[in-house]
Amino acid sequence: MGLYIIAAILLLPLIEIAVFIWIGGMIGVLPTVLLTVITALAGTVMLRQQGLSLLTRMQQELDAGRSPGNEVMQGAMIVLASIFLLIPGFVTDAVGLLLFVPPVRAALARFIISRSNVVIVGGGPGARRPDEHVVDLDQEDWSEKGDRPSGGPGQPKISPWQDGSDGAKS
Repeated sequence: MGLYIIAAILLLPLIEIAVFIWIGGMIGVLPTVLLTVITALAGTVMLRQQGLSLLTRMQQELDAGRSPGNEVMQGAMIVLASIFLLIPGFVTDAVGLLLFVPPVRAALARFIISRSNVVIVGGGPGARRPDEHVVDLDQEDWSEKGDRPSGGPGQPKISPWQDGSDGAKS
């Protein structure tokens, strides 16, 4: 897998340069540069529009008590699509535009999820702690016992909510 990533990092700029030269020869330099700027602006607009609707769907899933796993995957692909559109080049722009198409994004999400092992850990009421020997106290639950000095002879017990210098809450 690492070899594929290195190959992509090395080949992508070469492919982009070749496509720039080819398209620049067909339509000219100025239209090529303008087309690159327009795709970057389009990526920014699409990220804003689709990102806001995605955040709304994620909030609805959370409010309904469901895990927004699909929405998180969709959000990651939208961010990736906008990054591809912001990178100058026609190949990355094509990939970015494809990732903004919802059916393509959904198919890619299903492909990635089918090859992933996702574990959802709940942390709500009644959830089991990983270590039962941990005592979690709130400030109101903390109290000092006068018969057991813990800081040594003549030193009072310090609350974890105090900085220890003057006894004030931090």
